Amino acid sequence: MSILKNLPYEWLVGLRYTRAGKRSSRNSFISFISLISMAGIALGVAALIIILSVMNGFQKDVTDRMLSVLAHVEIYDKNGGLQDWQAQEQAVLKNPHVKGAAPFTPMQAGLMHGNDGLRPAFVRGVLPDQEPKVSDVERNIQAGSFNELRPGEFGIVLGVDLARSLQASVGDKVTMILPQGTVTPAGMVPRMRSFTVQGIFHAGHQEFDSTMAFVHLQDAQRMLRMDAPSGLRLRLDDMHKAPQVADEIKKVLPPNLEVRDWSKLNATWFAAVQTEKRMMFIILTLIIAVAGFNLVSTLVMTVTDKQPDIAILRTLGASPASIMKIFVIQGALVGLLGTALGVAGGVAVALNIDVIVPFIEHLLGVQFLSKDIYYISTVPSDMRWPDVAKIGALSVALAFLATLYPSRWAARVNPAEALRYE
Repeated sequence: MSILKNLPYEWLVGLRYTRAGKRSSRNSFISFISLISMAGIALGVAALIIILSVMNGFQKDVTDRMLSVLAHVEIYDKNGGLQDWQAQEQAVLKNPHVKGAAPFTPMQAGLMHGNDGLRPAFVRGVLPDQEPKVSDVERNIQAGSFNELRPGEFGIVLGVDLARSLQASVGDKVTMILPQGTVTPAGMVPRMRSFTVQGIFHAGHQEFDSTMAFVHLQDAQRMLRMDAPSGLRLRLDDMHKAPQVADEIKKVLPPNLEVRDWSKLNATWFAAVQTEKRMMFIILTLIIAVAGFNLVSTLVMTVTDKQPDIAILRTLGASPASIMKIFVIQGALVGLLGTALGVAGGVAVALNIDVIVPFIEHLLGVQFLSKDIYYISTVPSDMRWPDVAKIGALSVALAFLATLYPSRWAARVNPAEALRYE
């Protein structure tokens, strides 16, 4: 209490106006509207934190699944095959952020099993002993073995959905057809080769599971009539540093080599995700804005009800700036309390969403995410404190802006007019 006594009178009056009034039904109604405004701000802040955390969680989960197959950085030779790939490998491994490198040769092909139709596939030629340095394909093998890819034996490892669409299993023969043709006296004939299925992997990402396959690097080069791999794939200690590391690597490599990081290789997908997050942020911010409009109406009603009090304060020597400060303090306190409650609730839910969602599913007898459709059965959450800080600051700023018009109106109250009928 001693602390409150030492506060300026503007703070004391503002705090008193914020508390629930008990002397009249009008004061109680105004206080009820203040509580509704506070609850609206809290709800908007909590919803924004929870939704952004879930979206960040989905993005992180999908990114991790993508990068279990994709590399963090890829290096290509613009002129064709990377003849001195061993030397370039040693050069890039000198960068402290590069933890692994492996050569590869990509090719577009069609795969066919028996009399089934042709299935498009993105086939990657790799070295089985080096591929684990840059991807998690070997750990994601469901059947067979990734190490069974041997040069000259023309083995192939298929994605689980691709194998299912081909109705192929380990040990079966599939025919690979390349769009690059061979000129014969009878005309252009597409290149074809029979491959033995040596393994089936599950990356957890529908695009890769349904279109990707792996063969030995030398077999891929023979199919494409190349004498060197197309480039190198790199894995870093921190995938978020990929753009920075790619720029560093590009400076030490010959100019004929092109360096691309994973964000550029999937630029369309990441642009779509960022656009979706921005739009969701704007939409959910409108909830806070609506609560801000409620705060405006609350303060307008308070100013109308407290005009005699304002007039008395003016006659006692209070300046218009002091009157304005009283109502700014009242509105700001409502905004701060609502924001604090929203941040606390949103953070609590975001950090425990892996417990809350299963409880709701069990209570309602439903499953929000079917594993057969989404490949994940739990709602992911990745709460980021910078997002929480931005949301809190935005909420407080909107609440402060909502106080400006009513407080300026209160400062312009004429004492004589306000006390005429008192």
